[in-house]
Amino acid sequence: MILSAVDLAFGYGGAPIGRDLTLSVDQGEVLCLLGPNGCGKTTLFKTLLGLIPSLGGRLELDGRAVSAFSRPEFARRVGYVPQVSAGYFPFEVMDVVLMGRASRIGAFALPSAADHAVARDALETLGIGHLASRSFSAISGGERQMVLVARALAQEPTLIVMDEPTASLDFGNQARVLERIGALAASGLTIVLSTHDPGHAFACADKVALMKAGTIVATGSPEGVLTPRALGELYGVEVTVAWLEEAGRYTCAPSLRALNRPV
Repeated sequence: MILSAVDLAFGYGGAPIGRDLTLSVDQGEVLCLLGPNGCGKTTLFKTLLGLIPSLGGRLELDGRAVSAFSRPEFARRVGYVPQVSAGYFPFEVMDVVLMGRASRIGAFALPSAADHAVARDALETLGIGHLASRSFSAISGGERQMVLVARALAQEPTLIVMDEPTASLDFGNQARVLERIGALAASGLTIVLSTHDPGHAFACADKVALMKAGTIVATGSPEGVLTPRALGELYGVEVTVAWLEEAGRYTCAPSLRALNRPV
């Protein structure tokens, strides 16, 4: 087991946002976290990443308490991919990816030839090696998201946490990011991600956790958990789940009829 939370309480300043939360993810698995706005997903991710302390329960990485890791040690095991940024700073793509090596080089050392090789390999793995000398602020949103994934890969972690990696991306770029997530998991990486689209969980996840009001209300395989009833209770709308024969997987969509009924 790579990451495990048992009866976890989390929040800010001693005030819990969530409590009694239990989940786990194993090597090579993709765990997808789903839940409505305000349910505590971002705060949970900050806790899983050790950015804020837990308020109770157990949180372990590789069988060891997350709080026992130094920040550099933790960063060598866990990568983080935030939502795609606007790219305000004109760093070259290679420099952005090299930032992922920070935990593996000295505070005042420059990246070595080996560090550059790891960064290039990360870019090539994602099929974006041709962007290495481009300005991060000048490439598309989908390309920037891939660069942030490459930066996390350059850390050489065993686990990557992704906060809504497809947010603000167009339809094609969402598909490309989801395909890369599946390929990375197939290579042995463990991935925890959040999304607002349950269909994405059907596309790439091995395990799904439904979160509501700060706790996990269901966990299991996408096919077992993402039922019309469960999704309807989670989001407060009627949901249809259907099998797509040509795609070879399920997808889902909210019913708009109930939303458009006259009051």
